[in-house]
Amino acid sequence: MITHPQNPSARVLLFSLKGSIIPAIWRKVLFTTVLSSLVVATHGTLYHYKVTLTATPFTLWGLTLAIFLGFRNSAAYQRFWEARTLWGELLISARNFTRQVQQFFPQLDREERLYLLQPLLAYPYAMRNFLRDVIYDNTNRIADDEVKRQLHAPSLMLMTLGKRVTEYARLSKLDPILLAQMDAQINQLSHVLGGCERIKSTPIPYPYILMLHRVVHVYCFLLPFCLVDSIGWLTPVAVCILAYTFFGLDALGDQIADPFGTEPNDLPLDAMSRNIEIGILELLDEPLPPALQAQEGVLL
Repeated sequence: MITHPQNPSARVLLFSLKGSIIPAIWRKVLFTTVLSSLVVATHGTLYHYKVTLTATPFTLWGLTLAIFLGFRNSAAYQRFWEARTLWGELLISARNFTRQVQQFFPQLDREERLYLLQPLLAYPYAMRNFLRDVIYDNTNRIADDEVKRQLHAPSLMLMTLGKRVTEYARLSKLDPILLAQMDAQINQLSHVLGGCERIKSTPIPYPYILMLHRVVHVYCFLLPFCLVDSIGWLTPVAVCILAYTFFGLDALGDQIADPFGTEPNDLPLDAMSRNIEIGILELLDEPLPPALQAQEGVLL
């Protein structure tokens, strides 16, 4: 995901490609514009037959299409925002658990604290890999190769974290009420994972997306035949703008409907995982590895 200033200049709004949907749709828009130019050059004649289309059906069709695109994009953004909220809860629970370890186990030395919290440090990266269907990890946090190969590594890490907390609680004779508070944070971490799994495994119904794709393409390809008799050589310009609008809304909905991917408008899971690790290490008063120091100023 690419961030931008809250109040971009007019030049940025008009010409910036960073974070724009143009790279995903420019071929379709270009093809539609070229098609419009050919329609203008032939005066809307196809195989010696004059294709005559009026504006009335296109007006009704365009209005219906805009409503359906708006509804689909609203549903896609709800999925995106819910995923973002869940990762925010992950950060809160990780910080709360780290603070509880510091307060409830003051007798632990540095190595013991890091041992206890190692599954928590690795958990965001394991979630990221799980949601992206990858089995590798480019950090040193997931050190166990066997865990890396597990289909559901995040759940194994939560189980390991729970076992280590229970072990240290038994050795230090921790009050069961305090242990229950720590277990509640682990449950919240599991809740976040389950919510992300639900979003990942329940996409927007494919027939609905397929219908929108087809209608958008047919509408944009037939539009030049409707406009050629009324606006002439301005037809390619008008069609280009409308094609950019409809193809862009269609492609943007596809991108944000799967917020865990690697496209520019998806959630920045790499940066978010590093930020969670940074937050834990700072609460432990641990020095940040060089690879994380550059990320310290990035807000989650």
